[in-house]
Amino acid sequence: MDASLNILIVDDSPVDAELLVEVLRAGGFVFEWTRVETEPDFLAALEKRPDIVLSDFSMPSFNGLRAAELMRKSGFEIPFILLSGTMGEELAVEAMKHGASDYLLKNRVDRLGPAVRRALEQKKIREEQRRTNAELVWKTAFLEAQVDSALDGILVVDAHGKRILQNQRLIQIFKIPDAIVNDQNDSVLFDYAVHQVKNPDEWARRIQDLYKNPDKVGRDEVELEDGTVLDRYSAPVRDRAGNYYGRIWTFRDITDRRRLEEQFRQSQKLEAIGLLAGGVAHDFNNLLSVIQGYCSMFEMKNVPPEDQHKYVVEIQLAVERAAALTRQLLTFSRRQPMQMRPIDLNGVVSKIARMLQRILGEDISLQVKYSSHALFLNADAGMLDQVLLNLAVNSRDAMPNGGQLIIETAAGEVDKLIPAPVPPRKGHFACLKVSDTGCGIPPELLARIFEPFFTTKEVGRGTGLGLATVHGIVQQHQGWIDVASEPGEGTTFSVYLPQLAHVPDPPASTAERVQTLGGAETILVVEDEATLRRLFRNMLTRLGYRILEAPTGAAALEIWKQNRNEIQLVLTDLVMPDGMTGIDLSQRLLKDRADLPVIYISGYSREAVDSTVDLQEGVNFLPKPFQLEKLAQIVRLSLDAPRRPVPQTML
Repeated sequence: MDASLNILIVDDSPVDAELLVEVLRAGGFVFEWTRVETEPDFLAALEKRPDIVLSDFSMPSFNGLRAAELMRKSGFEIPFILLSGTMGEELAVEAMKHGASDYLLKNRVDRLGPAVRRALEQKKIREEQRRTNAELVWKTAFLEAQVDSALDGILVVDAHGKRILQNQRLIQIFKIPDAIVNDQNDSVLFDYAVHQVKNPDEWARRIQDLYKNPDKVGRDEVELEDGTVLDRYSAPVRDRAGNYYGRIWTFRDITDRRRLEEQFRQSQKLEAIGLLAGGVAHDFNNLLSVIQGYCSMFEMKNVPPEDQHKYVVEIQLAVERAAALTRQLLTFSRRQPMQMRPIDLNGVVSKIARMLQRILGEDISLQVKYSSHALFLNADAGMLDQVLLNLAVNSRDAMPNGGQLIIETAAGEVDKLIPAPVPPRKGHFACLKVSDTGCGIPPELLARIFEPFFTTKEVGRGTGLGLATVHGIVQQHQGWIDVASEPGEGTTFSVYLPQLAHVPDPPASTAERVQTLGGAETILVVEDEATLRRLFRNMLTRLGYRILEAPTGAAALEIWKQNRNEIQLVLTDLVMPDGMTGIDLSQRLLKDRADLPVIYISGYSREAVDSTVDLQEGVNFLPKPFQLEKLAQIVRLSLDAPRRPVPQTML
C-alpha cells in the first residue's frame, strides 16, 4: 500500500491482535494500529476516524456485533471486518445486518490482506460515487436554473422530435396555453408555435431540412402574427461519445430596442426586490413572533376576557402590518396600486414605534413626540410604515456605537418656498421629523443620498434602496423631504405631506357594521387552498349564508350542475390549479346564467390580472388579505345589485 493506514483492532487478546498485525505487514500494508477491548474505549477510538476496524466476535465485556452496530449508528463510513473462530452462516448474516463490511474465520487469517484491500477499495468506490452523484445533482440543478432563468425561449427535442424540455420564456414568447403545455402529445407544443409565424409552411420546410441534416446549424429571423420578431437558432445536441441526440432551439425576441430596455429595467427591479428580501424577512419574523406569541397565550388557563381582547387587538395589528409589507413589495414591483385613505399620522407612528425599538436595538434610545392634534392625511398606511422603517434603519446604521433617535409629528404651514430637490408648495402640511445623533452626512454626499443603489455602507450592509424608496413614496404622496446634516452632528429628515382640510367622521365599530350586512342566500365558494376555503366558509356562515365549497373549477362545475337554481352568488379565486382560472370558471357559468353575480379574489392587484374582465375593487374584486367587514360589504352589494346581463369577455 502506498499510504499509511490507521487500523483499529477490537480484541481482548494482545496475542491475537499481534497475529493480525504480522499478517497485514507480511501482506505489504504500512499502518499504525490501536487495540481496544471495551465499549467506551471503542467509542473514543472511533472519534479518531480509523481507516478500517478489525473486530473479534466474542469478548468478555464486549462483542463484535455490538461494535458493528455502534459504528453504524455513528454515521462514519468505516469498513468493519468481523473475525470469529466459529462463525456460522446465520451469524455472518446477522453481522452484515449490524453494519459489518465482511467477516473471516480466525483459522483463515491468510485471507485478511485481500479482505482489507477489498473493503478499502469498496469504500473508495462508494466515496467516488457520492462525489459523482453530488456533482450530478449540482450540475442538473445548475442547468435547470440556467434554462429557467434564460432570457431566450428554449426547446430541446430528441432525434425523433420528442419534446424533452422547454422553459417558461418559450411559453411566454409564443403565448402557449396551459392545455398545450401539459398535452402529452409532444408534437402539439411545437406545432402550436409553428402556426404562429406569418409563413408556417416555410418554417416547417426548414425544420424538415434540419432533421435531414443532423449536423446542420440553422439561424434566421421569423415574424409572428402579432408582429413580434424572433431570432431563431437551432443546433444539434450530441452526447460525449459524439452520438446524435437531438436538437436545441432558442428564440430571442428582437422586436425593438424599447422592449429590450423595458425588460432590462424590470429585471433590475426584480433584483432590487431580492436585495430587499432579507429586510422584509426580518420584519415578517417579528410579526409572526407577535402572532404566535399571543396565540400561545390564548391557550393558557384562566386568561381574563379583557386580556383576551388585548391579545386579539395585538394579533390584528400584526396582521395589518404584514399585509402592509406585502403591499409595499407588490407596489414596488408594480403589482399593487397604492391604497389611499384618510389616516392619522400620529396613529401610524404609534403603531410602528414598538417595532422600531426592536429594530434599533438596546443601545439606541427611541423618543417619540406627538402633535397635540390629529394629523389626517390621504395616504397609504403601509407605505408610511416603510418610510419610517427605512429612515429608522438608516439612522441606526449611522449610530454603530449607540445614540438617540427622535421621531416627531407636527402640523405646519408653508408660506414661503425654499430650494429643495422636489419643489415644496404653499399650504397646510403634516411634518414627520426623524432625527438621530449619528455620524452625519458629508456635504459632498448629501445631494446623492436619494439616488437608487447609491450607498456609502460596506458590501452586505446596504443596498442603496432605502432612502430611494423613501423619496419615491413621499413623491407619490405629493410631498417632499428636507434634510439637515453635519458630519459628527447627526441628521434630521423632515418629511412634509399634504394635510386634509376636513377631518373624517369616526367610523362605527366593526361589530356594528358587520351585523347589518348578513343574509341567507346560497353562495358557491371556489378556492384551492383548504385553509382559506374554511376561513371563507366560517366567515360567510357567521353572516347567515348557506355555503357550497369547491377546491377547483372542475369541481365547481359539478356542484353547479346539481345546485344551479339555489346558487345566488359565486366567490372564486382568480388563480387555481388544473388549468381553469376563476375567470375561465365564471365565463362557463355566465354562459348558463348571464345575471349570476361573481366576486373574484386574488393576492395580486386587479392591474396584474391578464384579462379583459372589468375588475373593480369593492364591486366584483376583493384583494387578499381582507377583513370580515370587507367581505360582508362586497357580498351584500353584489347580491342586492339589480340583476342585469353581464357582458361576456373572451380571454
